[in-house]
Amino acid sequence: MKTWIKRTLIGLLGAGALFGGLAAWAGHHHARWGHGAMSEQEMASMQARVLERVGQRLELDETQKARLATLADTLREQRKQFMAGGRSPRDEINALIGGNAFDRAAAAALVERKLAAAHGGAPKVIEAAADFYDSLRPQQQAQVREFVAQGPRGRRHHD
Repeated sequence: MKTWIKRTLIGLLGAGALFGGLAAWAGHHHARWGHGAMSEQEMASMQARVLERVGQRLELDETQKARLATLADTLREQRKQFMAGGRSPRDEINALIGGNAFDRAAAAALVERKLAAAHGGAPKVIEAAADFYDSLRPQQQAQVREFVAQGPRGRRHHD
């Protein structure tokens, strides 16, 4: 596999794991405290905290911080597109199994909508992830790879 493709995939996966994991963690704790889904303002506030923490841990310079912010904004926009439709994933699944038979046609349509959303935003996500990852120094790239390699179980009590 070509080096730039590997780097792009590693960067994309790393960024996705980083922000996805932190968003899931924040959403889990937010819901656990008796609140519903996070508002746009709460998500923006959480994103700012995450960017600050990542910036400190990786010792990012201003250019790298700007690229990380672009990546975060791109991922958040992609998530919005992926979640478009106004229904929660739980509600979507409940609609599929709400009757006497699994709604295969609705399931297929749901998958097609999600794939179209993912496919439509993928080039921007890949570009933003590559720009951020490629701006990192080798030591910072190693830190990102280590973070991704740990997986969510390895980060559970540390981050």
